[in-house]
Amino acid sequence: MASATAPVEHPSTAERAARGRSARADVPRSAHARFDTPADRPDPVAVLQSQDAARIPELLPIRYGRMLASPFAFYRGAAKIMAGDLAHTPRTGLTVQCCGDAHVANFGVFASPERRLVFDLNDFDETLPGPWEWDVKRLATSMLIAARENDFKSRDQEGVVAATLAEYRTAMAGFAAMNNLDVWYAHLDVDDALAQLGPPRDAKAARRTERALARARSRGSLSAAAKLTEVIDGEPRIVAEPPLVVPLSDLAHGSERDEMFAGLHEQLLSYRKSLEQDRRVLLEQFRIVDFARKVVGVGSVGMDAWIALLLGLDGGDPLFLQLKQAEASVLEQFLGPSDFKNHAARVVNGQHLMQASSDIFLGWLHLDPGPRGGPPIDFYVRQLRDWKGAGDLNKMSVAEMSEYGRFCTWALARAHARSGDRIAIAAYLGKGDQFDRAVLDFAHAYATQNERDFAALAEAVRSGAIKAEKGV
Repeated sequence: MASATAPVEHPSTAERAARGRSARADVPRSAHARFDTPADRPDPVAVLQSQDAARIPELLPIRYGRMLASPFAFYRGAAKIMAGDLAHTPRTGLTVQCCGDAHVANFGVFASPERRLVFDLNDFDETLPGPWEWDVKRLATSMLIAARENDFKSRDQEGVVAATLAEYRTAMAGFAAMNNLDVWYAHLDVDDALAQLGPPRDAKAARRTERALARARSRGSLSAAAKLTEVIDGEPRIVAEPPLVVPLSDLAHGSERDEMFAGLHEQLLSYRKSLEQDRRVLLEQFRIVDFARKVVGVGSVGMDAWIALLLGLDGGDPLFLQLKQAEASVLEQFLGPSDFKNHAARVVNGQHLMQASSDIFLGWLHLDPGPRGGPPIDFYVRQLRDWKGAGDLNKMSVAEMSEYGRFCTWALARAHARSGDRIAIAAYLGKGDQFDRAVLDFAHAYATQNERDFAALAEAVRSGAIKAEKGV
């Protein structure tokens, strides 16, 4: 991807397809089956601990406790481990804007600005330009791990992954045949997609889907306010739920609390500069009334994350914004530093490039000093909840997980098609399933490696080398 000032080349369609086909000579599609554990592979627990220095110490046991819930939970938090392993695998040389952490739990539904429910990628903490095949391998492996945890039969596990990979190949071929604007406008509207699928054969699965979508549509600032606030002296304030939600008034008292609030207030106002003018006008109709530190995710636990409560017309017009710390992508160690000095700007710009429709309040800021007078921190900002939801993998049948995997890889292929050379990638993949079969073999090997790494973390906790707090 060219810089803003570099001249842009426009090779012909034939030249782009030839580039993709020629990449097979250097990296045959069968080569993607390889996962050879390097002799000098770093200790996986040490890799995880290398991220601890920039995190809040008292929250680290929660991080490790959540990762120990299952091999899949571990995988969710182990993006840095896998980035190092992927760096030793063959590369086609075809670059896209990578998600960097494209596992199946990082896809889901949310509201578009037009108030339609859409399905897409929804986590971009690690986004960076890189090899498209890294995202595909991380997604395929996550599907296999999830299928294993559901105790699917071996052939069904492979069927889930095969369906996921086939959809990436066929979707990319479809995008390669589209013109540029049609690719850019392509999106997965949930209601339209369900209508195209037709009535599901499994009535129980249909009811689960309907309930999940209804829950997603109910998840907004009003529902967040009902759960997270109480009225104090006539105005809503965020309720404590330690250690997961800690209001500012519990972190600091008196003048110290007032100073922290003033600092956060000023910095959140400065974030407006990263928004389009119309979104700025909308945001300025809300006033900031409270802040709280909030634990989020699995791999992100321990990073600085806050929620801000804003009010519009009155207490019945709330807006919750989430401020989440952004660090260097785990891919940067292996692909080089981002062009963005502000890591939150990297996240936001990557998200806009990969997502068909992004949160209207998505933006970034830089805090110097940090919220507690610490070192400077980059934060990206978004709505805490806006019809967000995801499939419950543990309850899915083989057919449901296969269909869900196809949704995920369609969205991933669309994201890659927006930012990379879709024609070259489609030509590299071809019409056959050679790449699919190779990545299925990779997924088997890496899922087993993930289980060994999970066991290593469990042993570190048993030995007392690492503290973990489960069930939080």
